[in-house]
Amino acid sequence: MALEPLPKLSSLTVLLLSLIPLSSGAFAGGVRVELTHVHANAGDSEAKLIQRAVASSRHRLSTLVDRAPLHAGKTEYIVDIAIGTPALAFSALVDTGSDLIWTQCKPCSNCYWQSSPVFDPSKSSTFGTIACDSMLCKALDQHSCNASCHYSYMYTDHSYTEGVLGTETFTIGSTSVPGLAFGCGNSNDGVAFAEAAGFVGLGRGKLSLISQMGLTEFSYCLTPFGSRKKSTLSIGSLPNPNATAHPVMSTPIVRNKSWPSFYYITLNGITVGGTVVDIPSSTFAINGDGSGGMIIDSGTWLTYLEYSAYDKVADAFTAQIKNMNTTDQSLFDLDLCYELPPKSTPDTLNLPKLIFHFQGADLELPPGNYFGVDSDTSSICLMMAESSGLSVFGNFMQQNMQVMYDLGNDVLSFYSAECG
Repeated sequence: MALEPLPKLSSLTVLLLSLIPLSSGAFAGGVRVELTHVHANAGDSEAKLIQRAVASSRHRLSTLVDRAPLHAGKTEYIVDIAIGTPALAFSALVDTGSDLIWTQCKPCSNCYWQSSPVFDPSKSSTFGTIACDSMLCKALDQHSCNASCHYSYMYTDHSYTEGVLGTETFTIGSTSVPGLAFGCGNSNDGVAFAEAAGFVGLGRGKLSLISQMGLTEFSYCLTPFGSRKKSTLSIGSLPNPNATAHPVMSTPIVRNKSWPSFYYITLNGITVGGTVVDIPSSTFAINGDGSGGMIIDSGTWLTYLEYSAYDKVADAFTAQIKNMNTTDQSLFDLDLCYELPPKSTPDTLNLPKLIFHFQGADLELPPGNYFGVDSDTSSICLMMAESSGLSVFGNFMQQNMQVMYDLGNDVLSFYSAECG
């Protein structure tokens, strides 16, 4: 697909832009921004919201387990940022499962509708292109050269963005960050992008915001599903763990050479009620070919377990929940749903406890983090499903939890919090 040229800079300027390292000093003390759930303003019923979230979650899982050079789509949270000089505001999807920062750009040969104006690099005094021989250009799975670096970034749902890899000043919160490499997309399309004008990747790859800034710390606190409160994302610093009365638990972040962008954590076992589920320790291990393992992901709603483990966990819940009637699960495409007694919530019911035994951390979750409620049908459902090739600790289980990524020490920490 032919791309129209963007404004050119001198070859010396292009070379310099490709060599200038970014400094984490721009985020000294950290930057805190608000996150909006993609369905927050949909105006749908609870049942419809759950249906959409489950469908989106299953769609995203299929993109995560695909072993081609493609990237995950359909993420869950949006951040408002700005690009260029003068700054142009736009909304971007935030994703810990991918790397590239990109937005739609003029001239646009094929762009989807967005609520904000499309960025025009010819009107920004700080836009630059990136040389083909730069490390950032070579970090792309697919790129080509025509005076500057052209990228093609494909998602496994057939969504895509194509354009020029450039540099620009981004404003995140109240902080301006010059020289960030980003995809200036002249041709973009896909259902994954409908809610925003681009992406901000927070993965571990070279093109992510975290890597480009040389940052080693970020955290988020996600409000409960359906809440009107904003979630928060903090970049460049971590909350003081001594400021909470809740226990702080930590587990190592594991690297997978086959999939270096993802944040892997080690799950050793699961307890349901008073029963340690009989799951072999190898079930959640990373295999020699890079498959398997468990990642923590901000963009996947449900939690997914390898099918052999999921079946045993579901059987354990079924065996221990005897005083509640099951309901039709087909409405939500979930396996385990029960009638919700009047004036009840998962946290007020006598539901079996759920503990995830991570390496070094036994995380006991409140029932409201693994049973979701639909008041329209007066039912609750277990927010877990089966997978093959990858397990995912999804964002529903992370709600009302401060989740902290210490990449300098490869440690993930978390504690209970009132988010928002």
